[in-house]
Amino acid sequence: MKKKTFVLAVLCAVLYAGPALAHFGMLIPDTDELTQAKRTVNLILSFSHPFEGQGMELEKPAAFFVAVDNDQRIDLLPTLKKTEVMGHTAWKTSFTPKAPGLYTFVFDPVPYKEDAENNYIRHITKVVVDAYGEGEGWNTPLGLDTEIVPLTRPFGNYAGNVFQGVVMVGGKPAPYTRVEVEFYNKDGKRKAPNERMVTQEVIADGQGVFTFACPWKGWWGFAGLNTADKPYEGRELEMGAVIWVEMK
Repeated sequence: MKKKTFVLAVLCAVLYAGPALAHFGMLIPDTDELTQAKRTVNLILSFSHPFEGQGMELEKPAAFFVAVDNDQRIDLLPTLKKTEVMGHTAWKTSFTPKAPGLYTFVFDPVPYKEDAENNYIRHITKVVVDAYGEGEGWNTPLGLDTEIVPLTRPFGNYAGNVFQGVVMVGGKPAPYTRVEVEFYNKDGKRKAPNERMVTQEVIADGQGVFTFACPWKGWWGFAGLNTADKPYEGRELEMGAVIWVEMK
């Protein structure tokens, strides 16, 4: 009996010691550009480990909107319809711009309770869609509690391009922020040689700037992670600034 208990304890220790999968708020459109031939964008909101294809429940977000040319904001929360991604609750909607411009979609979730890390997770997630080639000002902050302001145009990129951005917290650059990077392995065809290769990681410099080269075509997520000044419901609150960029 003692031997069985010892073996079980060792197995639990090994499992616990394994690397934790990275969480990502996900906001994936079916295109990063709208044209006369493609006038409506369809979007899926979810919460998951995107490379491993492991989903988590996403409550209806606290807020979801589109910023038009970084100015006018249109509330899209009432348009969300429940769907499923990776076997868990997710949300979907469609949007048809009325004019050319830059359309930045943003969702702010209800903080997710993560018992494995004894904290809550709030990933403010955005993606940029260019309508009819008129997108300007893509490097303009939206004034979110935390966000990644792109220094590389966040649409119309080739696979292999470098993506660069600034992690902002409270409207100011956040120096030396840890940025997790992960590929949306939607079809499951990509295989990591080991667990360390699933989530890439870079550290922003003293001005909050980070750089990463994306080797494959598809959607890449960047999550700048900081801890909120105040706890949420008695636990530490992870504040994630997330942006999704497609490489073609």
